[in-house]
Amino acid sequence: MQKIAKFHKVSEEQFIEDWRAETGNSLAEAKIVYERIRLPRRATVGSAGYDFFAPESFSLVPHETIKIPTGIRAEIAEGWVLQLYPRSGLGFKYRLQMDNTVGIIDSDYFTADNEGHIFIKMTNANRQGKTLSIAAGEGFAQGIFLPFGITEDDDADGIRQGGFGSTTEK
Repeated sequence: MQKIAKFHKVSEEQFIEDWRAETGNSLAEAKIVYERIRLPRRATVGSAGYDFFAPESFSLVPHETIKIPTGIRAEIAEGWVLQLYPRSGLGFKYRLQMDNTVGIIDSDYFTADNEGHIFIKMTNANRQGKTLSIAAGEGFAQGIFLPFGITEDDDADGIRQGGFGSTTEK
């Protein structure tokens, strides 16, 4: 196995700004959540996915969406990408889906203006009326590192600054 990445927490200041913007929680509540953030980890030696843990409990009724500031950033070697998915069991039981189908975290996102803060936006898309409940500290998503290639005539020379959608030409 190649060791090509390392997870970090974003700064407390970045997390608090993002968390409060999403949840409306107080500064004191956001600080408590920040202290509980767990770095992603694999459950077994054979696991491909790194579990992302809920920084706070949440529930989703069918067709409800949530955007979660994870407090996590990933330092990734050039030539690799982190892909994010719902945990398999949650997708199977609840049709939990990423709103962008698969989250793509590029290696240069680590140095983005928001410190590379990874957000996960998901929807409970089940048709049986089941409410999904996740406890604080429970795994809800998983990330898998994969290598990628580029074309022989690739001439990309842009430098990332922003976060979501910032690399799209305008």
